[in-house]
Amino acid sequence: MTEPTLDSGMEFTRRFAGGLQGDLRRRLPHYRDDFAAGLHPKVAASTLFLFFACLANAIAFGGLNSIVTGGAIGTVEMIVATAIGGVAFALLSGQPLTILGGTGPIVIFTGLLYTICQKYSLPFLTVYAWVGIWSGLLLIVLALTDASALMKHFTRFTDEIFAALIAIIFILEAVTSLTRPLTQGQAPDKAYLTLLLGLGTFFLARSLKAFQKTPYLYRPVRDFVSDFGPAIAIAIMTAFAVSQRGIALDAPRVPDAFGTTTGRPWLVDLWALSPGVILALIFPALMVTILLFLDQNITVRLVVAPSHKLKKGIGFHLDLLVVGAITLGMSLFGLPWIVAATVHSLNHVKSLATMQTSGKEDGSQAEQIESVRENRLSPLLIHVGIGISVLMLPLIKLIPMAVLFGLFLYMGLATLGGNQFFSRLTLWVTDPRLYPATHYTRLVAPKRIHLFTGIQALSLAALWVLKASPLGILFPVLIALLVPLRLALARFFPPQELHALDSEEEAEEFEDDLPGVYG
Repeated sequence: MTEPTLDSGMEFTRRFAGGLQGDLRRRLPHYRDDFAAGLHPKVAASTLFLFFACLANAIAFGGLNSIVTGGAIGTVEMIVATAIGGVAFALLSGQPLTILGGTGPIVIFTGLLYTICQKYSLPFLTVYAWVGIWSGLLLIVLALTDASALMKHFTRFTDEIFAALIAIIFILEAVTSLTRPLTQGQAPDKAYLTLLLGLGTFFLARSLKAFQKTPYLYRPVRDFVSDFGPAIAIAIMTAFAVSQRGIALDAPRVPDAFGTTTGRPWLVDLWALSPGVILALIFPALMVTILLFLDQNITVRLVVAPSHKLKKGIGFHLDLLVVGAITLGMSLFGLPWIVAATVHSLNHVKSLATMQTSGKEDGSQAEQIESVRENRLSPLLIHVGIGISVLMLPLIKLIPMAVLFGLFLYMGLATLGGNQFFSRLTLWVTDPRLYPATHYTRLVAPKRIHLFTGIQALSLAALWVLKASPLGILFPVLIALLVPLRLALARFFPPQELHALDSEEEAEEFEDDLPGVYG
């Protein structure tokens, strides 16, 4: 693997804000073009798709936040945070293709913090605000001291586990929500319509997205249907749901008028705690800082993966600085912490990509990204739309939750399907004679592939168990420990095998230089 250079932004500069200055030098020359490149039909399609996706994320995770915080932080707060934070990030960040939003790990941590507050009779919103203030300040310090350069020690091994965790959270939340009316013995018409809407949205979105690969109609029409596929699916299934007037479906839990979920003042009372408690909250702030730091940077690593062929450079330190400022600001108003959302960010990149199909040695077809339309306009318009939606809360209620969870299912499976870890998992139940002709199957023996994949699977299981345990507040630490675990694998795998299984480079860049395992 090529060693990172100082210009790559992934080395410590030993200067105050040296990495941040490097990000600005890389990204500022492209700033005007970031908006000009947004004037394209593909950007319009991406904006429409991701608007609904981000709105679904805000509604769903806002609802989950409301459950785990006793209603203190709900859907309206999540929509407001997503809109304001998303607009700020689109305008100021180094990698605007990254989409900010609520994430499963953050909701889990927020719930744990609420439980602790209930146990010790502490005012939750004040505790939450101070934890966020400390965390925002720590993130800003990390951005100014080049801490994101630590991400050079992260590899595909960690990225794949983290992406799989987030995708599985999306999938399980969608499946659980769509099947709940059946398992709880609700009215059969509601239960079956919920399932129909969710699965219909999923299959329609997936089919329309794949329409580009069919021979039907002209190429511009196929491209249009493919680009707007998820949005078309949402519109069709929502219209179908509205036509079923006699069946009461679950709708987004939002108030009829703009305001906080509980009617509380927007600004949090910061002085409802003693100075000693405020100082002690640095410890949970350290935990959430680790979580936000890793969540943000791992997602950006996935966004700027070599396979996406981005051209305008990276901006890890600048991104972290903006997220730190957003975290601090949101905390003052008791708004949810938002960070780079893995599933939405990867779907954003894919929706802006131009694909090319090439033939493999075994005669099959492989689809690769040819280019991505890098711009700031789509993320800006997405989050401006989210902000405008606050003024149309009654209209949001027309979109059934089943349709939004169908979109969750689509995005979760799309993300999981592009994960090499998941592809290697399927080899466990695949006839070895029918393994796909990938670089790692040609260069690494099957038993060694399964061993590497098994270690990843055990790591993923450990993360899943810990996040649901009484020690869940330490969940971010276990994510960080994946790095020394990956370094330890060098004692059990030869460099050639690790290179093939864990390299970020394209296969053709190195596979010819390595001996194959089959002769």
